Amino acid sequence: MTSMALFLGMALLAHLSSHLNADPTLEGPVKMIGPWKGNVNVACTYGPIEGYTQVLVKWLVQQDNEAVTIFLRDFSGDHIQQAKYRGRLQVTREPPGDVSLLLETLEMDDRGRYRCQVTWKDPDGRQLVKERMTELQIQKLPASKPLVTTGSGYGFKVPHGMRISLLCQAQGSPPITYKWYKGKPDGTPTQVTSLGTLLFKPAQVSDSGTYFCIAKARVGSEQMSDLVHFVVTDSSKRPTSAMLPEELTTSTPRPEGSPIDAESRDQGNANKRAGGQGLPLYAIVLIALLCIILVFAMIFGLCRRKSQGEHAYEVARMSTGGGPRIAIYSGGTAEAEAETRALDNEYHNDPASTQDYQIITQANSDYARLLCGSSSAELEMQENGKPSC
Repeated sequence: MTSMALFLGMALLAHLSSHLNADPTLEGPVKMIGPWKGNVNVACTYGPIEGYTQVLVKWLVQQDNEAVTIFLRDFSGDHIQQAKYRGRLQVTREPPGDVSLLLETLEMDDRGRYRCQVTWKDPDGRQLVKERMTELQIQKLPASKPLVTTGSGYGFKVPHGMRISLLCQAQGSPPITYKWYKGKPDGTPTQVTSLGTLLFKPAQVSDSGTYFCIAKARVGSEQMSDLVHFVVTDSSKRPTSAMLPEELTTSTPRPEGSPIDAESRDQGNANKRAGGQGLPLYAIVLIALLCIILVFAMIFGLCRRKSQGEHAYEVARMSTGGGPRIAIYSGGTAEAEAETRALDNEYHNDPASTQDYQIITQANSDYARLLCGSSSAELEMQENGKPSC
């Protein structure tokens, strides 16, 4: 019994010591099949362990019993060793512990045994090398069943006027051709496009219906997707009481020129005029300013015309005391101007008269010549102011 307990204790210590001193271990598939003209990711991973530092990563391919290095990663960076892999080979960097190999555009001669080799430095400064081998076969694969997706959060039910596309995707050896159909397969569907993407720009209500796509790879038969029920909702359909006249749609056609149609059209035009948008604020302010300026201009014109009427003179010819006299009536400030003109033209006031008369005494005046009918250059004046011819 004592010996049995001692044996179990030693086995437990050995197991714990082995875990405490565990080394990194590479993990990956043993065999993979890659699609011809397609891409493949050969996985190679390990769990990082404290104290172990990765110093070197190699990928080798073995064909016909000869291993050739195709990729090398060291302290100086990444290096692709074979020209045939340049531009289509990558090795993962992140996350730590992932050194998987990505091969693009596979060719038939890419088949072989791919070996993942990683070198670490342990806590004691010694190097530890481990490797993992994966056999890769290249085949011409037929297309898989295509999957239809959309990048819209609305799914397959979208509002009218939205820009949306339906994407058909399948796996297999490229090139893969696609065809989109509208309708049901058991009926007479209509082909709408020969691309992998069916684009609606924008989606119309008439686009609603059942769609499906067909994919075909270089080899194999055609594969059909599931039916997709695409629905475009008409957001303009609202209760007639809440709709504007231009948004109204009639579900029942009426004869053109009918009384109901004419009445509806007249009422709609009236509602458009009444419910249209008003003038902007700046236009209203500008019109108001123009009206105010026009009113002030009219008032100014009336005042100016009235002031000019007050300074008008009325000249009348009168006969007093048997002699021709001219009476000048003046008002306002025009009296001073009348006196100045009288002095300048040698007019003389009659001191004997009580009325405001002025006698024209200029001998050579046109008035005297007309009165006497004489062409003489000199005219005599009597003492009472009458001209003597």
